[in-house]
Amino acid sequence: MKDGELEVCFERLMMVGGSRVVTDWNEIPMELLLRIVSLLDDRTVIVASGVCCGWRDAICLGVTHISLSWADNQYSLYRKMMTSCYMKNELARCKTNMNNLVLSLAPKLKNLRGLILRQDKPQLLDNAVEVIANNCHDLEDLDLSKSFKLSDRSLYSLAHGCQNLIKLNISGCSSFSDDALAYLSSYCKKLKILNLCGCVKAASDKALKAIGYNCTQLQSLNLGWCEEVGDDGVTSLAYGCHDLRALDLCGCVLITDESVIALANNCPHLRSLGLYYCQNITDQAIYALAHNRAKNKHQVWGSVTTKDEEGSGLMNLNISQCTALTPPAVQALCDSFPALHTCPGRHSLIISGCLNLTSVHCACAFQAHRVDHTLPRHAY
Repeated sequence: MKDGELEVCFERLMMVGGSRVVTDWNEIPMELLLRIVSLLDDRTVIVASGVCCGWRDAICLGVTHISLSWADNQYSLYRKMMTSCYMKNELARCKTNMNNLVLSLAPKLKNLRGLILRQDKPQLLDNAVEVIANNCHDLEDLDLSKSFKLSDRSLYSLAHGCQNLIKLNISGCSSFSDDALAYLSSYCKKLKILNLCGCVKAASDKALKAIGYNCTQLQSLNLGWCEEVGDDGVTSLAYGCHDLRALDLCGCVLITDESVIALANNCPHLRSLGLYYCQNITDQAIYALAHNRAKNKHQVWGSVTTKDEEGSGLMNLNISQCTALTPPAVQALCDSFPALHTCPGRHSLIISGCLNLTSVHCACAFQAHRVDHTLPRHAY
């Protein structure tokens, strides 16, 4: 909502009949303040907090999702827009150190559900995460990516204070250990989306076994470039997380066919699989995926379905640099999953770096070829 629109709303409010006329912003009813706050973007929320005490109270009560990742880039612009010395100081603290801003705001935002603290320059420390855990018990979505300065203390505090977490992004947090991650999984059992990309110490087979046992609702997991992940960890995930829909194993160089076969046999809802540079993967894994697709289709044959066939099964697969794969196996997989495309503009089967797979084509190519041959030829 623009400033002009807010002024119009205020003028209308002043014209409403009754025993009391609203003459100033700080006299606006709390219900209206909450409604206004709900229409603001994350950046303007901070600005709005500086209008008056009433606005600041409304922010604390009404804001359920907020991102502080913008502050470094937009500091100068938004400080000029502040009308409150209090919020000018708060934003100045954010510029100097995001950690201080979190320490100040988190205790006030009791109803927070989503918090994004992604940083270009790592400033967040364990004490800020502990304040979040101690005050934001209803938090469901937390992004701590690139928080290189955090230690296991943060995960332990989240385990005790934020057990309603559904989505957690700790990608790039290279200091976390697998013990702390396993501990977190034993308390945050509602997790559905977990990003561990680059968490080379935390993402081990030990931690994945704990996640597979505790987080049975998990739907999406990013393990990109977690080089210690092996078959024991991935198979534990497959056995425990049957609703898994997206799994990124790019750069997990230790995994073999055993992992992919376990996923094919136990995760029927898998839609996206990243196997970039997993060079131990062979045709056996690819045929297992294709075979289980056929088996699943046979099991539901004759049942009432409302989804289009192309909307089920694998829809994205990255097998770039998997140089052991052969065209017959990959073509069989492509034929089994109509949503896998190699055609321009729809690349969902990514095979870059596999020069021997250039002959593999999706259903679109065969359909185009068939149409081309059925079109009548006119003599001129």
